[in-house]
Amino acid sequence: MTTWIEEIVNEKKELLAKMEDGYFDCVTAAGEVMIKSLAEGHKIMTAGNGGSCADAQHFTGEIVGRFLMEREAMAAVTLGVDPSVTTSLGNDFGYDQVIARQVVGVGQKGDVLLLISTSGNSSNLIEAIKSAKAKGITTIGLLGKNGGAMKDLCDHVMIVPSNSTPRIQEMHTFTVHLLCQMLERELN
Repeated sequence: MTTWIEEIVNEKKELLAKMEDGYFDCVTAAGEVMIKSLAEGHKIMTAGNGGSCADAQHFTGEIVGRFLMEREAMAAVTLGVDPSVTTSLGNDFGYDQVIARQVVGVGQKGDVLLLISTSGNSSNLIEAIKSAKAKGITTIGLLGKNGGAMKDLCDHVMIVPSNSTPRIQEMHTFTVHLLCQMLERELN
């Protein structure tokens, strides 16, 4: 049993080594965009599907609450997590529009939309990018694999270079923590 655990640990070590080539510069750039937006009185909106939605909620919870330090709340909201809103939008406009429609309703120019996707090909997130662009909202993709279609649509991307969904999700959580710590350090 320990052999497969060692294989997973080694896979993670190799992935971290791959990520050293530019990934953390992308994290820094994304964090700086978020810092500027929050400092100017705007908000960060987050979204994802499945486990990526959970990561989006995790980020929002840490930002509105606290990560490592006692501080004032920062402005963040996760889209697509209210079942009444999401199901009504899905029913009336189609599932592809459940995040996009919320971006239109909640988002304002100067906000940031952080989209999390292991594949980078989620059609509802692609539609959300289009709505954000139309409103002057900066888009950041926290992606996996090769970045998918979202890679070329987002203003900023952080791509975990792996085809393993569990490893991508683990690195996404790590990245969420890096961003939270960066925001706390710079805005307090």
